[in-house]
Amino acid sequence: MYKKQLTLQKLLCLLAIISSAVIFLYSLGIMTDLYDTLYSTMRNPADLTQTDVPGSIVYYNMQNFNAYFLKCAIVLILLACLLFITNTHIRRRYYIGNYIAVGAFTIANFYVAIESHGYIEAYKERFLRIDFEALKAHADLWKTAYTESTFWFDVHYAVFAFSLLVSVGLVLCTVWKIRLMKEEKKLIEAGKGAAA
Repeated sequence: MYKKQLTLQKLLCLLAIISSAVIFLYSLGIMTDLYDTLYSTMRNPADLTQTDVPGSIVYYNMQNFNAYFLKCAIVLILLACLLFITNTHIRRRYYIGNYIAVGAFTIANFYVAIESHGYIEAYKERFLRIDFEALKAHADLWKTAYTESTFWFDVHYAVFAFSLLVSVGLVLCTVWKIRLMKEEKKLIEAGKGAAA
C-alpha cells in the first residue's frame, strides 16, 4: 500500500511544480492581447484620458494586478519547491516540515486562485465595455492588432482548476499517508506485544 501512496505522492509533488509554472506562464501571458490591441490607442501615456478608444484604459488599470499576480505565481513556485526541499516527494514517514509544506502550498494556492479570479472577472467585464467599433477603426488605420476575444481572461478557469485539483490531491494523499502510518504503528505494536 505504501508503494502506491509513495508513487502518487511523488506525482503530486511534480504536478505542484508544473501547476505553479503554468500559473507563472499565465501571469506573463494574460496581458498579451491587451498590449497588442490597446497600448497604441493611448495617445499620451502621461494622461490616460487621452485615448482613441473609450475603455482602453483597462490595459493600464491591469498593470498593478498583473505585477502582483506575477509575484504570487513566483511564491507558488517556491512553495512547490518546498515540497521537494522537505522530501515530501519521497519520504515514507511524514514529519512536521512535510505537513507545513503541504499546508502552505495548499493555502497559498487557494488564496491566489480565489483572489485572482475576482480580479480577472472584474477586468474582463471592463474589457467588454470597450468601444470595439472605435478599436476596429483604430486597428485598421494604424495597422495594429484587433481582437474582441476574452480567451486570456477565460483560460484562468482551466489554470486554477488544475492547480486546485493538485492541492486537493496533496491533502488527500497526506490523509492517506496518516492512515498508513497509524496502521503501520499498530502492526509494529502488535508485533512487539506478540514477541513479549
